Amino acid sequence: MATISYIQSPETEAPMHVNMHASELAPLQRKRGMEYRTLGRTGFRVSRLGHGLWGMSGWFGSSEHESIATLSQSAATGCNFFDSAWAYGEGNSDMLLGNLIQTTERNIVVASKIPPLNRRFELCSQMPYTNVYPAEHVFAYAERIRAMLRVDTIPLLQFHVWDDRWAVSKEFARTVEKLKHDGIIHSFGLSLCRRQPANGIKALKTGLVDCVQAVYNIFDQHAEDELFPACEAMGIGVIARVALDEGSLGGQMTRETRFPAYDWRSGYFSPEKLAATMDHVDRLNEILPAGMTLPEMALRFALSNKQVHTVIIGMRRHEHLRANLTNAARGPLNANLLDELKGHRWERSS
Repeated sequence: MATISYIQSPETEAPMHVNMHASELAPLQRKRGMEYRTLGRTGFRVSRLGHGLWGMSGWFGSSEHESIATLSQSAATGCNFFDSAWAYGEGNSDMLLGNLIQTTERNIVVASKIPPLNRRFELCSQMPYTNVYPAEHVFAYAERIRAMLRVDTIPLLQFHVWDDRWAVSKEFARTVEKLKHDGIIHSFGLSLCRRQPANGIKALKTGLVDCVQAVYNIFDQHAEDELFPACEAMGIGVIARVALDEGSLGGQMTRETRFPAYDWRSGYFSPEKLAATMDHVDRLNEILPAGMTLPEMALRFALSNKQVHTVIIGMRRHEHLRANLTNAARGPLNANLLDELKGHRWERSS
């Protein structure tokens, strides 16, 4: 297994060719303007734009060859934070990261997540901690992830769901302490439930958690209320996800968009919910500055928050990578636009 150095160097779904020629890569390297921040007390220097792997493994339309090429290009152009989970293809995304670790010459920080035993990912469970993350389950998956990544120590291991009622569990404390003591992980984190970012603050106060991941976008700004200030006060790393609101802020969806039944977005964007979402998208388009696209504004909104250390976004294709690198390099939005976007927060029905 490889040992990762923790000193980091600052550095629409149409089919396409994924091999990037040197002539294409050089301009991105010169103009990327990639910014790096320390991910809280983990000590890792991570790129403000992080690479999310959900959608790269077992996802309809995904290509392993394309995924491998895009990950390699991502590392070459300055992204050094990659977020995966065992549930993303039952270990396949972790395997893709293991391949990247072995083949890239750059220092990268990789993160993965342990699935809950009951496999309920979106809604926080009413079950006791030991029924969701029993120690034997956690250690078994930690070893599986470590083997797929081909590392001695996992840089950042997260629980894929969390409920703060579990924060007092002695088994939780023993498990995290042992993971660190035995060198299985370097840092530990939590992926917090949608629209419940404060449901994790009790865990932060235990001193066991080094990093949190939360939904944060123009529509869902809940994390600003309590979570982000708490993290800043305690030195906790902050990873923002879903900057494009699962696609509604990506500029491609319309009121006629429909997802197949096997795609979980068929529920998230059911016809009734989609209509309400698109009403809010229309209002955003009315204030969109000249020359700026909706996905650019959405990504830069998340990147503009100084309490966020990295924003992970799915980039399984070359065109996604190029667009997001370009948008991220344009820097924070101006203060007047940010103030106006605060008024576009809304309470979406579940």
